[in-house]
Amino acid sequence: MLEDVGGAAASGHPWFGGLRLRPAAGAGTIRGMLREEIRDIGYPHQPLLPAAPMVLPRASYAELFRATAALTDLVRRTALESAATTAGRLAAYGMPQSEHRLFVADQFTEERYADCVVRPDVVIGPDGPRFLEFNVSGALGGPVETHCRMEVWRKLYADGQGRLPFAHHDAFAVRTRMFRDLSTELGTAPRIALLGSARDQGDCTRYFDMQIDYFNSHGLTARFFEPEDLHEAWDCPPHLRHPIGLRDFTIPDWDELGIDTAPVQAALDNGCLLVGTQTSTFLSSKLTMGMLSEGRPWMSAAERALVDTYLPWTRVLSERWTTRGGSKVDLVRFASDHREGLVLKEGLGMSGRQVVIGCRTEQGAWEAAVAAAAATGTSVVQDFVEPRTCRLAMIADGADEAHDADVAPVLGPLLFGGRPAGVFSRFLGDGGTGIVSVLGTRSSDDCVVAV
Repeated sequence: MLEDVGGAAASGHPWFGGLRLRPAAGAGTIRGMLREEIRDIGYPHQPLLPAAPMVLPRASYAELFRATAALTDLVRRTALESAATTAGRLAAYGMPQSEHRLFVADQFTEERYADCVVRPDVVIGPDGPRFLEFNVSGALGGPVETHCRMEVWRKLYADGQGRLPFAHHDAFAVRTRMFRDLSTELGTAPRIALLGSARDQGDCTRYFDMQIDYFNSHGLTARFFEPEDLHEAWDCPPHLRHPIGLRDFTIPDWDELGIDTAPVQAALDNGCLLVGTQTSTFLSSKLTMGMLSEGRPWMSAAERALVDTYLPWTRVLSERWTTRGGSKVDLVRFASDHREGLVLKEGLGMSGRQVVIGCRTEQGAWEAAVAAAAATGTSVVQDFVEPRTCRLAMIADGADEAHDADVAPVLGPLLFGGRPAGVFSRFLGDGGTGIVSVLGTRSSDDCVVAV
């Protein structure tokens, strides 16, 4: 089932290796199975679907998790040392008022459980993996999506004894272990509250039902809560409480939908710990990447080298001087004059909506965006990384056969409680490059395996 395409994929990068999996069934069968598994989870229609899992060499697959774990530790330390208190951090980051809520009273708890769920966005540039941002949130995409895709690949590629020709991590299994360990650490019953809303998933609950069914069939007691019902997780006899849970929503999404977060604050105030905690917002902010890229006084030489290896040059944009290579530069002037090699990103944002790619923007519009961002101090400029490609078999709507495409994936290694939990992959199925988002730009997605 494996074939060598190294020589054919000349536009790619050695990091991807030269192997891929051949489609294990006809195009119509694979398309139907993929759409059946992914149905009713709030996904848009995808006209281009993968015909097989994306394949990496074991060394490349492992590197993603090793680098993610090390960099997440540095991201966490950078965010927490920005100020001594939550109030100080809110001020230092210039956080919008909407983010000044849903903190638990105990700051140690806030900080301890902020990075339970992590998924950076990684592209493979000319020199290998580059981490473009860190998504630190219980609501990040990937766990359910990779679970659905992997259900299809397991059915298609398993032999008579259930063995697969590839290795992978099971996101649901690793997250279940995280909650089991969390309940042990906190001395609570393993009763899990999954907090979200069907209003955020096209008024369907299948997205949540799959997760609850897995938890309940693997040793936990779990229940899905809409915010209006969340009082039932804590305002009940002790043996019926759900003391820990997953915060599977974002404040901006719920504000846009008009969903009140007051029941969430009430649950937090009454001892229900929902991870990741609101402190995760500081870890997710691109400003943290800017501070880390610029260097912190406490960083060792090895940590500095790690950052230089994996992070593109990133700076918090304001009227100031900074370093570029071995020189001092006026940051705003430099950003204005080097449009084609830079990207402008707001500190907070989702689905690529707060990103301006310099090489795809007119000079005047770019200069205006840079000036506006510099005035607020809540955006970063970052080196544009030209992504390299790998070859993947794809299936188009209505096609009778799969076709080959060289796609430039954004890889999302998942970590739950610091443990590897699989790799989510998004890409423009037509081989294009630019902002890649399933919900924002209707990109394709897949899960990644190792051989």
